[in-house]
Amino acid sequence: MKISFKTYFNDRLKQVYFHGVTTHPLYVQVTYERRTIFFKSYYFELLSQERYLLTIPGTRIRKGPDLQDVIKKETEVIKFITDKHPDDFSLELFKNEYAHYSKDLCDEMESGFINYLHTFFWDEGMTAIGDIMLYGSKNVIAYDAIRDMKSSFNKTVYDKLIENSFYYAPPYLSVYGFMKEIKQWPMLLLTAMEWEQPETQAAFREYASINFPGMDPVKLFSQVNDWARLPVK
Repeated sequence: MKISFKTYFNDRLKQVYFHGVTTHPLYVQVTYERRTIFFKSYYFELLSQERYLLTIPGTRIRKGPDLQDVIKKETEVIKFITDKHPDDFSLELFKNEYAHYSKDLCDEMESGFINYLHTFFWDEGMTAIGDIMLYGSKNVIAYDAIRDMKSSFNKTVYDKLIENSFYYAPPYLSVYGFMKEIKQWPMLLLTAMEWEQPETQAAFREYASINFPGMDPVKLFSQVNDWARLPVK
């Protein structure tokens, strides 16, 4: 079975801004049995978001992923899929598996969690904060916002926010918190490919049992697993 692939910068498209670098969008080319497919890099789109850029106020420090980080993630998922299908590979199968395994679970869950925060604060009579979370969170990681709330909010309100999230929101807090335990900035993502590994799931179970003792660990794990299997939007 002869499969070849490469990443390349698509100079047929207009240049875009990637954390201080002007570049053509990154694309992927996969060839099998003299057929070739081309598609935009998922990780280029994901990691180009402003929330992956760390900017320290009052300084000129701006740090985010670089293009080599993106290429490395693309190579990882492509090799994972091709190694997984030594006998039944096809380009159609590859496209479906790429869409599934490359997706970042934290990113998939975040919008649902932000919608939960919007509703929660409106129900608590803090409508302006709810709107800030919904409309002003484009460049802010929701997990970081919740972390800061712990030291500034009334404890009763904060505890209620966390407890209710287990019933009315995706399991974003547990997944993002776990991801931050095992990853380093700026590559703060947990892919479906990584989640499928037994050692990742075992580490998550241990993390959840320590950090969320009031939550049923079996139910929590099942919720994350269900999200990991969701089709890409």
